Amino acid sequence: MLRRMTHHRIGIDLGGTKIEIAVLRPDGTETLRHRIPTPHGYRETLEALAALVRDAEAHLGVPATVGIGIPGVISPATGLVKNANSIALNGHCLDQDLGALLGREIRVENDANCFALSEATDGAGAGKGVVFGVILGTGCGGGIVVNGRVHRGPNRVAGEWGHMPLPWPRMDEIPGNPCWCGQWGCLETYVAGPSLARDCDGPGARDASGIPARAAARETRAQLALARHADRLARGLTQVINLLDPDIIVLGGGLSNMAHLYSAIPERLGRYVFSDTVTTPIVKNKHGDSSGVRGAAWLWPAE
Repeated sequence: MLRRMTHHRIGIDLGGTKIEIAVLRPDGTETLRHRIPTPHGYRETLEALAALVRDAEAHLGVPATVGIGIPGVISPATGLVKNANSIALNGHCLDQDLGALLGREIRVENDANCFALSEATDGAGAGKGVVFGVILGTGCGGGIVVNGRVHRGPNRVAGEWGHMPLPWPRMDEIPGNPCWCGQWGCLETYVAGPSLARDCDGPGARDASGIPARAAARETRAQLALARHADRLARGLTQVINLLDPDIIVLGGGLSNMAHLYSAIPERLGRYVFSDTVTTPIVKNKHGDSSGVRGAAWLWPAE
């Protein structure tokens, strides 16, 4: 019933340190955006979310649909949040609990899936049938959107390419590094921001943001680290192309701002992809840091 009452959509990006809310008009333009610190406890987080929605609707003067992106997933087996680095969420029925406070259905989705949905809806992947969205930041995640709908899979792990092993490892890449997931040699341990920093500057390094500038200034160590990183990304994305063959791959997260990736990855794909030609576009996101909150709003698609 609510979907027939309004075409406004509320999107919320629920992170470990901040909660961001945005309201989209029917045409996808924003009419409101606000950010607050994330409370520490679960009950406090619920109350903060409910207050943000009520304040947004008071501003609008009409009710709106609500979608939330979280750094985890709702388990299809239990209905509880799992794998969230915002640990206060784990083990709780976030969608049901917030729905009870607000008196409506609340849609909750993984934040990487929200990113992919945003870019597929009205971003860099708009108009494409199969969009693979990549998050390259402090971690490494991904999401799949097919014909405008998030593809989750029965285990809710579709798109989790960061926890696939690095393919065709070199001798100096074996056995790899331990991953927080309990395995060894996951792509995340090679291509996420802290991994690039460690590869360039040693075990204690965490910040990769200055490496492209150092490479541009002809620092050999930085140039070699970026070349290794681009090759590892190309190998990782080759697995995605060989299995899914998406129409487009959209990069997001902090590392997506490294301009060389959009030439360095495509020129390497031909070495690895099981095809005589590789035409898959590798592009930068359109909505930047706004993609997560916009994708959460688009969990309620246009009718």
